[in-house]
Amino acid sequence: MTEPNGAPAGQDAPATTTASRLFDLRTVLALLFSVYGIVLVVVGLVATDEADIAMAGGWNVNLDTGIAMLVLAIFFILWVRLRPVKAPVEEMEGTAGDTAGPPGH
Repeated sequence: MTEPNGAPAGQDAPATTTASRLFDLRTVLALLFSVYGIVLVVVGLVATDEADIAMAGGWNVNLDTGIAMLVLAIFFILWVRLRPVKAPVEEMEGTAGDTAGPPGH
């Protein structure tokens, strides 16, 4: 018998790292920081008037925070690229007749 993916029944297919890289927390955070950063940069450039900047002590909070969020998103993307997640490698111990489970059971 074979599974629908062509692998023999009873055997697990080799783990791929695509799903683990896609759903890596660093990737999700990079996406969120980049989206919010772009929104804040646009708002900081377009919708800010001098009264808002004067209330913030002469500091365009939206623009500066948006730039900082984009820098942080770039950091997370570089981190994912330079140190990718590796799929765990299971070590085969014992003989082929061993049952799955903790030792002694």
